[in-house]
Amino acid sequence: MLLTNARLVFPDRIAPRGSLHIDGGKIASVSEQALEPLPGEEILDLRGQFLAPGFIDMHIHGALHRDTMEADADAFQTICRHHARGGTTSLALTTITATADEILRVILAVKRFRAVPPDGAQVLGVHLEGPYFSKEKPGAHQLELIRTPRRDEWQPWLAHADCITQMTLAPELPGALELIDALTAAGIRVSGGHSDAWDEEAATAFAHGMRQATHTFNCMSTARRRGPYRVAGLLEFAMSEPDMLCELIADGRHVSPTLMRMLYNAKGPDGIVLITDATAGAGLTEESHFSLADIDCVVRDGVGLTADGKALAGSTATMIGCVHNMTQLVGITLPEAMRMATLNPARALGLETKKGALAPSFDADLVVFTDDFEVTRVLIAGRPLA
Repeated sequence: MLLTNARLVFPDRIAPRGSLHIDGGKIASVSEQALEPLPGEEILDLRGQFLAPGFIDMHIHGALHRDTMEADADAFQTICRHHARGGTTSLALTTITATADEILRVILAVKRFRAVPPDGAQVLGVHLEGPYFSKEKPGAHQLELIRTPRRDEWQPWLAHADCITQMTLAPELPGALELIDALTAAGIRVSGGHSDAWDEEAATAFAHGMRQATHTFNCMSTARRRGPYRVAGLLEFAMSEPDMLCELIADGRHVSPTLMRMLYNAKGPDGIVLITDATAGAGLTEESHFSLADIDCVVRDGVGLTADGKALAGSTATMIGCVHNMTQLVGITLPEAMRMATLNPARALGLETKKGALAPSFDADLVVFTDDFEVTRVLIAGRPLA
């Protein structure tokens, strides 16, 4: 296929007119000039719309009443197709705090699901969010299931390290450093979250391999007094350490525009990765009820809330909406916002030589959208999403 007459979105600029060849599910060539079609090649005129790498979402729980914890191929399919319509071409299905057996069941189900060619966003693996959290920062996770790490529990999960992209944990817990060492050795990204860590506890975890902060500002410690002294928390550590990548739910609800701008000013365009943290409420109408494990939740004011309205329960966001919000609420350029949704997560997951940019030999995972940020076409491995 030849895509022509497109505004090409590169990490550092937008080319006003360009073309892109796809062959065998890969980008064969990219040009800021018109390219001649090859014999028998399908031609798609994009009429000046933006052509960009497909979004990579490292943190998705569900959509349309379906949840990762169902450990069910049909649920995974529904989630992947819904988020693909928002321009996400790769994602990590994300767990919540649960029993050891339930978490293992999800890992094994995702492993089977990944063996089938995708009909929707490609599943990169499982993001284990929990169960090793601070009970001071549970969010919408079940408090009675939150616990400290035990080798006999987490070791069976790490036997499937090739299917685990990331683990979110509270680094201050007893046993957390041993787990961080094991995750890092297995090539699994470690992210601090749902944490009440003090500054030095976060620094120690960083020394052991923690390189990311989960849904920054949400469910994490911040500066507070210890005796007469003011001491930083995980938030300030993540914002001040150049090698810490900060997840951001840019739906304009989880984090206010002022805080979004503050994070950008601290981290710059390469220190933030956009996520949706979408739960089973994604794609549902206002006041629709959905479940997060055994917790009754509701879609209200464009987010997921626990039914009592007292806590956030994930988002209903799409990635194209998050990119749009970064340009409108933070005032950054489109290439910068796109980096946060494409190249930055690709680098975090070690995929920067195959995903996240418009470059020859990269996967032909592509999104086409208008000036109004309406997704009009999505291609995954060169195949248009039906």
